[in-house]
Amino acid sequence: MTIEDLAETFDLLGDWEERYGYLIELGRKLPPLADAERSEDAKVRGCMSQVWLVGGQQADGTMHFNGDSDSTLVKGLIALLMVIVNDKTPTQILTTDIAQTFKDLGLESHITVNRRNGFYSMVERIRALCTAAG
Repeated sequence: MTIEDLAETFDLLGDWEERYGYLIELGRKLPPLADAERSEDAKVRGCMSQVWLVGGQQADGTMHFNGDSDSTLVKGLIALLMVIVNDKTPTQILTTDIAQTFKDLGLESHITVNRRNGFYSMVERIRALCTAAG
């Protein structure tokens, strides 16, 4: 799935209740994290919910991430973020305007301030991992 596919699906789903449902469904499809990945190091600070985000550089130079949360909606936001960043190089991720994508999908005005802050905390963790990978 690409961000374009996601945007198209959002457009087809008229109201926000349907879009929330779709985000929750995306979150349910996330691969589970191993217990060892639910470490303090993987915990994202700045989120109201419990959020863990892991990732690193693959042999081909691209980055791959996974995450989990105790909130079904946040799991959906993690899944959305994975669509934006997974299997791209660190440079591609660092130059992607994730905040603009979030706004383009209409999430900026439909997600609470606390959830939005948590989303941007996840983005910052991904950027830090990309910077460390070089």
